[in-house]
Amino acid sequence: MTNPVSTHPDTARVHDGVVEVIAARTLYDVGHLRPESHFEADLGIDSVIMESVLLSVREHFALSAELPAGPATIGELVDAVRAALAADAESGAPAPAATDAGAADPVTEAVVAAAMRQTQYQRHQLALDADLEGELGVDSVVLTSVVAEATERLGLTGPAPDLAGATTLRALADALRACAPAVRNTAPSAEATGGAGTDTPEPRRAPGSAPGTGPDDWDHRSMKDFTEQRDPDLFAKTRSFAGYLRSREKDRLYWYGMPLHSKCGNRAVIFDELEGRKREFLMFASNNYLGLANHPGVIEAVVDATRTYGATHTGSRFIGGTNMLHKELERRLAAFKQRPACIVYPGGYSANLGAISALVKSYDTLVVDRLNHMSIVDGARLSGAVRKIYRHNDMADLERILSRSAEQGTGGRLIVADGVFSMHGDVCDLPEIVRLAKEYDARVMIDDAHSTGVLGVRGSGTAEHFGLKGEVDLELGTMSKTLAGMGGFVVGEEEVVEYLRYYSNSYVFAANIPAGVAAGLIAAIDVIEAEPERLKRLWTNIGTLRGRLLEAGFDLEHSESAILPIVIGDERRAMEMGRAVRARGLFCQTVVYPGVPLGDARLRVSVTCEHTPQDLDLAAEIFVDAARETGVLPTP
Repeated sequence: MTNPVSTHPDTARVHDGVVEVIAARTLYDVGHLRPESHFEADLGIDSVIMESVLLSVREHFALSAELPAGPATIGELVDAVRAALAADAESGAPAPAATDAGAADPVTEAVVAAAMRQTQYQRHQLALDADLEGELGVDSVVLTSVVAEATERLGLTGPAPDLAGATTLRALADALRACAPAVRNTAPSAEATGGAGTDTPEPRRAPGSAPGTGPDDWDHRSMKDFTEQRDPDLFAKTRSFAGYLRSREKDRLYWYGMPLHSKCGNRAVIFDELEGRKREFLMFASNNYLGLANHPGVIEAVVDATRTYGATHTGSRFIGGTNMLHKELERRLAAFKQRPACIVYPGGYSANLGAISALVKSYDTLVVDRLNHMSIVDGARLSGAVRKIYRHNDMADLERILSRSAEQGTGGRLIVADGVFSMHGDVCDLPEIVRLAKEYDARVMIDDAHSTGVLGVRGSGTAEHFGLKGEVDLELGTMSKTLAGMGGFVVGEEEVVEYLRYYSNSYVFAANIPAGVAAGLIAAIDVIEAEPERLKRLWTNIGTLRGRLLEAGFDLEHSESAILPIVIGDERRAMEMGRAVRARGLFCQTVVYPGVPLGDARLRVSVTCEHTPQDLDLAAEIFVDAARETGVLPTP
């Protein structure tokens, strides 16, 4: 006779496991998920998400058979899991392996629960000693959310924990436990936590609240402080941020989004909203690397096609939105990139979202460089895939991650990296990425947003630069930079591109670029191919300014492109140097969080072929003077 305990698993245990999985996949609070909650009517879980939930539940309980697709409520799904567990017990199938995640003290439980909600991992996938970036794919942005939620769950009021060394969930729990004696006392033993002192800590400032005052009354907050401000009023964070933004603008430290009143060439007229007047600036904030945005042939092509085909087509590519110029543009891009086929998206951002989410699913693994563009990060989140982050351009770390992922799963693997990293200017180690991908049976996608028109003898991008044409599975790019238009694209094998056409939501359900823009892009490719001297002039300018800045003592990291980062580190000093540069009539980007991590602030200088030798001399002089004024460089 069969043991009734094994054939009728405990309902509460199964219910808790099912709810954990649903919470991780949907980001609902566990308390919101009741047995009677209807998946569609109450929770908005459609058939696509439901398929992922069922697969995750099956993996969570190590069920041998697929779950039925019929359950309409959480209670019905719990019953289906109980029946499947009973059937497995009858057949002698092995029980699911135990996990250490969340099995310790309340602090660890809070950290694991927060990590589940913020990452969509299931509890059994969150090993306490797994590396947050390399094994769990938890970047600094996600970590901020995990810490905020765990802190709220624990009711911590002490100072924010020092997370500099927290590379695992266990270390994160230890850091949180050290924040307040009340929480520390819930741990199994004080000695296990490192035995911090018992003095009452200062109250911790909530995100977005008024800053403490220092000797110079400097507001030490950054944009990071407003991302996790929690309040019953959804807009409370916007009011907190508005005050912070106004103070930064009053000090002339934030000046983002000021409108142009002219073409954007080596110089541009901009309305300085902080001074209330138009000013001409020396322009080093443009990605118009080959000057094609102002080329007469490109402009004329846009005008002629707009007159012929109208302002736009008002439809998606599948429903009345395909123009003959879209087809021609895809053919020309494929030929320019020397690949069989091309798909054009409404933007470079949507190209990453659409391509990644179409190809990579929850059972697959996405392996990404730590400094990839945010569109790749968001594409990973949208896909629901397991994300692994390797240290920037660290091929040993990439191999370690590929080796472990090959051992752990049966799904596919996609390595995604920027060709040129947009805030750092360095180039990915493509030869080694390709070699490792072949060794570990992974696919490769390279984002050539800042490589197209810059790298390679013909300017076709990273693969050409390294002599690896045809060795990279997918090459992605944007057309809003060198190509002087709007839109994004992916080139690759024909069957892969056709799959993307039908499964990329950002292509299927979005209107594409207008015919006039497509015509301008075709004309831009014509100019690149007919005037190779533009690319040569660009690299002459890059070498000139780069040499002058290095000679002056600036840290440009490992830049090998048209992007020259002047690395400063401290956010306040970077903003002050940006202000000093602007006051001298030069326009470039001051990059702070979230463009780069805290402590890595910089000025981002973009060089184009339109800059004259006089422009480069003046720019170098301005950067040196501003750096000495603000203490970035020593005064001679």
